[in-house]
Amino acid sequence: MSDRRLQVFQTVARLLSFTKAAESLSMTQPAVTFQIRQLEEDFNTRLFDRGHNKIGLTETGKRVYEYSERIFVLYSEMQEVVKEMTGDVTGALVLGASTTIAEYMLPALLGSFKQKYPEINIRLKVGNTENVVSMMEENLIDLGIVEGSINNKLLLSETCRMDQLLVIMPPHHELANETSLDVHRLLAYPFIFREVGSGTREVIAKYLLSQGINESELDNCLELGSPEAIKGAVEASLGLSIASCATVVKELKLGTLKAVRLDPPLERPFSFVRQRQKFRVRVLDELLNFSRQYCQDNRQGSSSVDIK
Repeated sequence: MSDRRLQVFQTVARLLSFTKAAESLSMTQPAVTFQIRQLEEDFNTRLFDRGHNKIGLTETGKRVYEYSERIFVLYSEMQEVVKEMTGDVTGALVLGASTTIAEYMLPALLGSFKQKYPEINIRLKVGNTENVVSMMEENLIDLGIVEGSINNKLLLSETCRMDQLLVIMPPHHELANETSLDVHRLLAYPFIFREVGSGTREVIAKYLLSQGINESELDNCLELGSPEAIKGAVEASLGLSIASCATVVKELKLGTLKAVRLDPPLERPFSFVRQRQKFRVRVLDELLNFSRQYCQDNRQGSSSVDIK
């Protein structure tokens, strides 16, 4: 690896935070500060202006940052050329995924990927869609997989598969035998939402608006932060909810939940998200291509589970 101090400097300069840089580099904050001070001593000048809870690049720091960007791009290109010449596919990736995808789609996908590429190490960071997009913007992850489409000029978004969302309820609920539901009928029952920032929450809110309903019109009895918590609350008869078909396969087979399609249907994409300008490395291309094929081969439609 090229000069560790330069890598630390570039990370601090990009994030403008010693704390965030330490987290990104899996270092302690004092270790990051020490590396920066060593580099400043070598250059015999300050690279950062340090204020109260705020840092910024000096004019010299800005020039060093420009050169460090070019150095690391060239270094990455050199690594990839050598790997292509030798046929090696090794390295490490940091993957970010929203909660639903991390819990219900990625275990099987990454298990298959590791069987094919055992030398590639993958670290997974999980959050809601908003968190994953933020991590991608701050260059803390190499690839994100999220619920919904992303409208961000700095990021590339690519649909990997479609996901159907269904109304879920206890098996004894009075709506459980319906073949489909108009969303207006849900206004009469307590409703369980995902947290603000969740891709599922955003998709449901947009769907409600398309049907002339503001989400505030639903009887919001709970807001929960994961699909598992939502399912548990619905099974306990605390309310109805709308959930991904992918998250309720087991419960529908066991008969602990019932699911009914909405009319009109509610679908959303699962999307790959990556930076536009980041240099593409072979290991990321291998994961992307493998994931595209996996999604193509494992399209899980509603026909694979027992839905009314």
